[in-house]
Amino acid sequence: MDARLNLFGNPLLGTFLKHLNSAGKVIGDSSLPAATQELVKIRASQINGCGFCTDMHTKDATKAGETSTRLNLVAVWREATVFTDAERAALELAEQGTRIADAAGGVTDEAWANAAKYYDEEQLAALVSIIAVINTYNRLNVIVQQPAGDYQPGQFG
Repeated sequence: MDARLNLFGNPLLGTFLKHLNSAGKVIGDSSLPAATQELVKIRASQINGCGFCTDMHTKDATKAGETSTRLNLVAVWREATVFTDAERAALELAEQGTRIADAAGGVTDEAWANAAKYYDEEQLAALVSIIAVINTYNRLNVIVQQPAGDYQPGQFG
């Protein structure tokens, strides 16, 4: 399977991705726990059907020490006992933020208040930003049908 466009060879997309990667670095350098960042990226990517990002972020999380049990249960986090209350709040925010078109009014006040119990203002800003950024990456990859499975941790820096 070949992608419809070469995301890495197209000059316009290359410039766009450079800026998007810079935004991702700002989030990565925030005080939002790295494990939470990966869980959010994985869950949004699952919802959006982005195989490339799901592959990338599960492999990056594994390399960072995440357990296979937790990774295997991200899609069913509501029923799983392996996530903290804070991670569950972040996953709920990620789901609602990703499914904006499916939810009347977008993210509920309840989901926001729950996340605010566990995360300070900088971390909430990072959560909102990471949800926006991963959804952008997901859409790029799904639209161009970017193949999944060959990603190697650290491949992009």
